[in-house]
Amino acid sequence: MEARWQGAVIAASEDIETVERNAYFPADALRMEHFRVSDHRTTCPWKGVAHYYDVLVNGEVNANAAWFYPEPHQAAAAIRGRVAFWKGVQVS
Repeated sequence: MEARWQGAVIAASEDIETVERNAYFPADALRMEHFRVSDHRTTCPWKGVAHYYDVLVNGEVNANAAWFYPEPHQAAAAIRGRVAFWKGVQVS
């Protein structure tokens, strides 16, 4: 699978975990030149605290368009070390 935004491939992997219809890519599948750590956080009752990345392509910023759970709850252990996307990032 690939994650694309603004025509750029920002992540690619065959190793995908799907949770709640979201494809979680391994962190090492990300092309880190397209990511910047965000201070944004949200909480999911069963997964834990989500941290976010801004996605950057050709000077464009898609704020908080990628998320991950650095310390997921036990029920979500399968997504530890993985990143998912939204806000216009195309995953296919």
